[in-house]
Amino acid sequence: MPQWAFDPRPLGDGSVLKPVPCGPLSKAWLKWLIGDSQVVCGIAPYASDGALTGRCIAGSRDLALDMLRVGWARVKALSPANSKYSRWQRYAMSARRGMWATYVIDPEEWRAKAVDRTLTRRPIADFNLLAEHEHEISPPFLDAGKRPARFDR
Repeated sequence: MPQWAFDPRPLGDGSVLKPVPCGPLSKAWLKWLIGDSQVVCGIAPYASDGALTGRCIAGSRDLALDMLRVGWARVKALSPANSKYSRWQRYAMSARRGMWATYVIDPEEWRAKAVDRTLTRRPIADFNLLAEHEHEISPPFLDAGKRPARFDR
C-alpha cells in the first residue's frame, strides 16, 4: 500500500513527476469490483517455488484476471502455467493501464530497499529509490533518460 509510482508527464510546467498512489488505487478498484459479492478463494497445491497459489472469485469474476486486465496487479513469474494471466498482463502493459502507465519499481526490489514502509511514507522517498533502481517493471518510456537523477525536496 505505501509504494508510490510516478506519472511520466511532469506536474505543471516543471520537471517534477506527479506521484501516483498505486496501492490505494488498486485497493479502491478491487473494492469496486467486488461490491457486495461474496468472495470465494480456492487454494491450489504449492507451486514449484514453494508459494501457495489459488484463485479468488467474486460472483462470476476471476479477481486476479480483472485486476491484471486493468493494470492494478502483476503476474509474479511469466510461465505457461499462468498463460491466461500473462496474456492479460501483456495487454495492460501495452495499453499502459494502471501501474503500467507510470514509472514504478518492481515491488520485490521496493520491499528490499524501502526503509520506511508505513502508510505515511512520502512520494519523494520512492522517487529517490526510482533514481537508483535496478530495473523497472513498467514499459520503457521514450523520456525515461530525461528524469532527474535525484530530488531531495
